[in-house]
Amino acid sequence: MTEAASELPPAPEQARAVFGERFPEAVRYAELLADAGVKRGLIGPREVPRLWERHLLNCAVLAEAVPQGVTVCDVGSGAGLPGIPLALVRPDLKITLLEPLLRRTTFLQEVVELLGLDHVTVVRGRAEEMLGKLQPVHVVTARAVAPLDRLATWGVPLLRPYGEMLALKGDTAEEELVAAKAALTKLGVVKTSVLHVGEGVVDPLSTLVRVEVGESPGGVRFAAKRAKAARTGRARRRR
Repeated sequence: MTEAASELPPAPEQARAVFGERFPEAVRYAELLADAGVKRGLIGPREVPRLWERHLLNCAVLAEAVPQGVTVCDVGSGAGLPGIPLALVRPDLKITLLEPLLRRTTFLQEVVELLGLDHVTVVRGRAEEMLGKLQPVHVVTARAVAPLDRLATWGVPLLRPYGEMLALKGDTAEEELVAAKAALTKLGVVKTSVLHVGEGVVDPLSTLVRVEVGESPGGVRFAAKRAKAARTGRARRRR
């Protein structure tokens, strides 16, 4: 056990309520983050004392905004936040953890297997290279990956028509949304909003930016790429 792991506090009572029957797996995940996660440089040792409130619960309450039974892609999943907590709370979802770095995808695969998350798949790659390689999803999630305009460029093209991107943001959510308005419009976004979730679980509440697309995720910019990817996919299947 690392020195940092010894600083992991007991799970708060809210965690039992949020994770329900998967609470033991949530505890195991917290222990893995505090130990292997720190050793491998996936999280900083200073984050260990606040793993539950700032990370696991903050991400788990994202489930309040995700529709039932949909497909989800967690872009830039890192150590599995928010994808792993979301998967623990919502077994009805089919979740892809998308991460470009090998040491992170190795950790994610180990966590998925240890926790028995059969509805979760780990994929190594960059979001901007996944068009045509991943099936379009209903929901894209992300946390602390990039400013909203850049994040949308990566995440929105992975959506199905009328899908949505949910980005966990902080106090600057409204400002980021205003700054990204032009970029979002070009990407086929038709509606945006800021949500606060986690009432009675986290304080302060978790802030989400919801970005909803119309019938052309990615807009004109990605229409040609999408068509080319579809043709390539059909050609491969015919071989």
